[in-house]
Amino acid sequence: MDLLPDPASLATKLQNTLLRYHSIADSEWRIARKTKDAVVWRKPSEEFSGYLYKAQGVVEDVTNRIVDHIRPGPYRLDWDSLMTTMDIVEMFEENCCVMRYTTAGQLWNIIAPREFVDFSYTTTYEDGLLSCGISLNYGEVRPNFVRGFNHPCGWFCVPLKDCPSHSLLTGYIQTELRGMLPQSAVDTAMASTLANFYSDLKKALKS
Repeated sequence: MDLLPDPASLATKLQNTLLRYHSIADSEWRIARKTKDAVVWRKPSEEFSGYLYKAQGVVEDVTNRIVDHIRPGPYRLDWDSLMTTMDIVEMFEENCCVMRYTTAGQLWNIIAPREFVDFSYTTTYEDGLLSCGISLNYGEVRPNFVRGFNHPCGWFCVPLKDCPSHSLLTGYIQTELRGMLPQSAVDTAMASTLANFYSDLKKALKS
């Protein structure tokens, strides 16, 4: 079990990693799923044997409100159908914390419930915001859960230049679910989960 990291150095490293992902050429990505709300691409991860996923879609709301619904806080648990519990373990600053959360089983429970402990950091990016995170090996694993691990991940949210009341939301996710799972099941779950994330988020922002 690791000690809690130095938040400033981890936040800087995490932000730089996400900025690098955001500059990856379009030609390196392969489409994994397309819906009316979002497009999901993937490429082999540099961090583990799975994939780095990229998701992108336009969301009809202002940047700050969207990111408030995504980052750790009171909104996320209300609308995210995959998340079943969330607790802030350590608060460093208003925009920087460690959270523990659990997710529901997926694919008729082929993928059992998972638990994650993530460092989360939100900062400005261009005219919008970046909310990013990475898992920590911290704390005891709850009974009946498998501890998953999020390699560097995050959400860029910027206003559309010709329509600032709408935002372009781009996410980078690479989740190592761990446990004995067929890779095909993981890939199916990840692509559909990311597409559903956009439709669930849009519904929550309209309510």
